[in-house]
Amino acid sequence: MALVDVGEESSPEVLVAWVLERFARQRLLLTSSFGLEGCALIDMFAAHGQPLKVVYLDTMFLFPETYALRNRLIERYPHLEFVNRGTPLAPEEQARLHGPELWRRDPDRCCTLRKVEPLRAVLADTDVWVSSLMRSQSPTRADIRAVEWDWRYQVLRVQPLAGWDRGRVWQYVQKHDVPYNPLHDRGYPSIGCTHCTVAVTGARVTDYTRAGRWAGLAKTECGLHGERTNG
Repeated sequence: MALVDVGEESSPEVLVAWVLERFARQRLLLTSSFGLEGCALIDMFAAHGQPLKVVYLDTMFLFPETYALRNRLIERYPHLEFVNRGTPLAPEEQARLHGPELWRRDPDRCCTLRKVEPLRAVLADTDVWVSSLMRSQSPTRADIRAVEWDWRYQVLRVQPLAGWDRGRVWQYVQKHDVPYNPLHDRGYPSIGCTHCTVAVTGARVTDYTRAGRWAGLAKTECGLHGERTNG
C-alpha cells in the first residue's frame, strides 16, 4: 500500500490511517481520558481492526461514570489494548505525605503527582504519541498542529482532531454510535477528577469549555499538554 500524504487540512480519518501505516513498527500509543473527543478517536482507530495500545491514567479520583465508560469501551473494542498507567500512589498515602485534600490546597502539585509524572514515565518508552486535542478547545491549545514534535517529552505527537470542534465530534459520535460519558449530557463539557470538575450551567453536549475544571481558580490545564513546542 502506498503511503498517503497528509497535511493540516487532512481529515481525522486520513490522519488515523496514515499513523497506522507509517508507524506500524514504531512504539505507538494513544492516550485518552475518555472524554467525547477521545472516544471518537478511539473509534476511528478501532475501525481499522488493527491492535493499538490505549493508555489512560487512573488518578483514583475519577467519576463512576468514567470507569463505567472505560468498561464499555473495552467490551466494544476487544482488539484494542486498554492499559492503565496511572499513579500507584494511593489517596491515603498521598494524604500522609502531602496532607489532606492536596487538590484543594495545591492542585498543580496534585496533578503533577497523579497525571504528569505518570505520563512522563509512559512517554519515556514511546516514539509516537496520539491524543485528541483540538485547537478549538481553548486559547492554550489554539496553536497545536496535527503533526508536531513535542520537545517536552521528546516524541512525535499526532493530533488527528486538531482542526475539529465539539460539534463535529458529536456528529461523528452519533453517526457511529460511539459510547460516551453520560456526564456530557448533564452539563459536564470536560471531565476530570471528581474533586476538580463541576457542571457548567447551560452547557450542552455540543459545547466545549474548561470552565468546569478547577472552578474558581485561574488553573485550566492539568499540565499534561503544556510546553509542547518549546525546543
